[in-house]
Amino acid sequence: MSIGRFAALMVGGLMAVTGVSQVRAQDAAAAAPAAGIDVELNGLAPSQKGCMMTFVALNKLASPINKVSFELAFFNDRNAVDRVTVLDFRDLPQGKKRVRQFDMPNVKCDSLTRVLINDTPVCDGPAAGECMKGLVTRSQVSVPFEG
Repeated sequence: MSIGRFAALMVGGLMAVTGVSQVRAQDAAAAAPAAGIDVELNGLAPSQKGCMMTFVALNKLASPINKVSFELAFFNDRNAVDRVTVLDFRDLPQGKKRVRQFDMPNVKCDSLTRVLINDTPVCDGPAAGECMKGLVTRSQVSVPFEG
């Protein structure tokens, strides 16, 4: 075998290995969970004050959040913003799920048509400024929850 032919085979083999490595790297990136915060509207229940709202939050960021609050907008059955309020979710340790409940006075659960995370006025800790980036919302109830 000539040196030129050997070199061509080596280059072709290296290109094939490089292509496989790139595909594996892309697959690993696609399989890796996106960094951010997941917030789920998990339950709504009428209460003596109004509506008890249950949320499940998971911090997928690379560091803990010492304190976070979310500004939520509640839409009524006329699809108009009924109220905007800030809820303190306290700390969110990295990689841990936390359940937070809020009893919302004068809110009727059955008149809610949508809940929107409008902003994060407080995002304290090593992940400061990262709370809205990569935010994922979902709802386990019939009311849509958006971020």
